[in-house]
Amino acid sequence: MRADEHGQAIGTGSRTALEHYDNAIHELLHFRPEVDAEAKQALEADPDFPLGNVLSAYLQLLSTEPDNARAAAERFRHFRSRVDGSGLLPRERAHVAAVDRLLAGDFPGCGRLLGKISEEYPRDVLALFVGHQIDYFTGDARALRDRVGGALTAWSETDRHFGQLLGMYAFGLEEAGHYDRSEEVGLRAVELDPKDVWGIHAVVHTYEMQGRFRRGTAYLDERLTDWSTGTFFNVHAWWHYALYALEAGDTARALEIYDAVLHGPESTGTAMELLDAAALLWRLLLEGDDQNARWNALADAWASKAREPFYAFNDMHAVMAFVGAGRFGDADRLIADREAYLAAPLPDVTNQAMTARVGLPVCRALVAFGRGDHTTAVDLLAPVRHHVNEFGGSHAQRDAVQKTLLEAALRSGHLDLARVLVSERISVRPSSPFNWLKHADVAEALGDAATATTARSHAAKLRQP
Repeated sequence: MRADEHGQAIGTGSRTALEHYDNAIHELLHFRPEVDAEAKQALEADPDFPLGNVLSAYLQLLSTEPDNARAAAERFRHFRSRVDGSGLLPRERAHVAAVDRLLAGDFPGCGRLLGKISEEYPRDVLALFVGHQIDYFTGDARALRDRVGGALTAWSETDRHFGQLLGMYAFGLEEAGHYDRSEEVGLRAVELDPKDVWGIHAVVHTYEMQGRFRRGTAYLDERLTDWSTGTFFNVHAWWHYALYALEAGDTARALEIYDAVLHGPESTGTAMELLDAAALLWRLLLEGDDQNARWNALADAWASKAREPFYAFNDMHAVMAFVGAGRFGDADRLIADREAYLAAPLPDVTNQAMTARVGLPVCRALVAFGRGDHTTAVDLLAPVRHHVNEFGGSHAQRDAVQKTLLEAALRSGHLDLARVLVSERISVRPSSPFNWLKHADVAEALGDAATATTARSHAAKLRQP
């Protein structure tokens, strides 16, 4: 029996396995691809290492890729067949149970079990990290904040991974709307570890949600070497940079980032990268900027990823790509497949509820929007706009849905709704040029030329260096 680097008992007699496991956790917290090699070497040193097998399963399941989930299920089944569960340590048994729930597609069930682990073992950073990701996948802002916040007092700043814990907490604070506190905690996290890409990402989200696009761009520039390469997360961070460029009115810079990073020559083709690419191009499409060649290439990449239901949030981005490319047949087939998926109830499969409550209405609305049926898009999106978080993602990512509703309301003549939506946006993010430009569009549609002129002038001032 040995102990991990946080002093917790761990079920392996192999020092080598433990060293690789600790290394894997460190790499995981930094979103570095080296985590895969370290996790693999831990199991090579001890194939029956319980937490090594648990970690390997989590890594594959958190990718949101069906093929990876199937591989994880097969490997974990072999592990379970070889190891007597009654002989595991209590913390290990709890993790095995959490993996079983995740393999079954039960995201909240997995999250609850991980929460129980964190109550008893608040220094189990794997339980905190995976639980944090589950909260993100389910769009649970309160849990994103409180899961990590509830463990903080068991840690100190001298702990090796305290900085990464603060980075997670900062993201939870941001998603829960505590922007000042999020910025403070996120900056402290990055001060403790400049390579904490999740902490950098939390700060960037905070600036995005406040419309502080100039500060966000400057912050990313200041720390370019810390976040821009070498992690699973650098593509998403570049996506945030591109969002700032769009807010500043620099479409050329956003497309430069798209071609170089989001869907460029070194793209991995993972769903996580493809959805960032679709989300950026969709924002351009909403403004009437068609990128047909880019859309077609992206739709080709999504075609194999969208063949089966697994995560409704990914489905939305696949449909964006199909609609953007004008491939409505592909979009219709995806929707028909998901409708068939709902025909046989799967009570424990979170994605089925996500698909029914949010995923399908949003996908149908995107297709309607693409076909010019903006009234139907409004009818589909307005009822879900206050619970669109239920299919996961962040506020910044889900803003594509809110922007689609706003644009559809404008184009369909639902001007009272459009006015409300714009008023909500300006009240929360008065520094956003986009919001003021949309205010101008609404005012113009309502025949208020003076307000439209004033709003456009204000947007121009906000974009001045």
